[in-house]
Amino acid sequence: MHILVCGGAGYVGSHACLALSRAGHEVTVLDNMLTGHREAVRWGPLVDADILRPETLDAAFNRKVDAVMHFCARSLVGESVTDPYAYYQNNVTGTLNLLEAMKRHGVDKLVFSSTAAVFGNPVSAVIDEEHPKTPINPYGASKLMVERVLADAATAYGLRSVALRYFNAAGAAADEGIGESHEPETHLIPNALKAAAGEGAGLKVFGTDYPTPDGTCVRDYVHVLDLADAHLRALDWMQREAGAHRFNLGNGNGFSVLEVIEAARKVSGRDIPYEIAPRRAGDPPVLVASSRQARERLGWSPKFERVEPIIETAWAWHKAPAY
Repeated sequence: MHILVCGGAGYVGSHACLALSRAGHEVTVLDNMLTGHREAVRWGPLVDADILRPETLDAAFNRKVDAVMHFCARSLVGESVTDPYAYYQNNVTGTLNLLEAMKRHGVDKLVFSSTAAVFGNPVSAVIDEEHPKTPINPYGASKLMVERVLADAATAYGLRSVALRYFNAAGAAADEGIGESHEPETHLIPNALKAAAGEGAGLKVFGTDYPTPDGTCVRDYVHVLDLADAHLRALDWMQREAGAHRFNLGNGNGFSVLEVIEAARKVSGRDIPYEIAPRRAGDPPVLVASSRQARERLGWSPKFERVEPIIETAWAWHKAPAY
């Protein structure tokens, strides 16, 4: 198939392009390049367009598109709290612009990059798809709004969609020259590895007074290539199934901030200095996924189930980044 990958110059998007190419699909990347990397666009042509400028989107559909993968989003939790208008504009209005363009061009399949932030503070040890959706930050709220839009679009227009709720994406395909590179970098694993390499502004641990075993936040880390595999399986799912569907993607294991730092120290063989900082607004104490539905219905299972092998791939990238 020919897949339009919106945000394909970014972290998860570029790894999805790699997986699509390996599976024999044809890829076109749509990206405004504000946060993406041209060096990561390696498996298909780039259309320089912006979901906030709907007049630019039609160029991406100048030949038949079979399905769209949508990764374009603002995704910084703290920033979403201080600048919510920007998040609702980009993540909701921008997605509506993309959906309108798909409708104009007769494209009826979408894989949407959603997030565990739609759930808010957990009320159970692991989070399945039926867990209450009470996001505690505008980022999560914006993604949940899009999930509702997709459900309504299925009823009104017959749009087939799969929303994949990532927990914490991590790792890299260093052998293919792509990895995690954000500016600013807010994710724990790359910042821990930068600290190990003596780079960056210094690692901070945001809060040590959470109701967790060591007082730091606990998260479920899923390798970015495992996420990319789930996107391929979502394409197959939409060939068979109509409607709007949602799946959680995580490995089902929770690791605290301090546990991740210790794992990064072991992988890198270097000391990782850090400082304690106040909690960030909008951070729940624990987010761990139940991916049972993705396993049973999509046939998906993560190949990376421990945090150390995930960090090993990220460290290989950080030692010799391509961008």
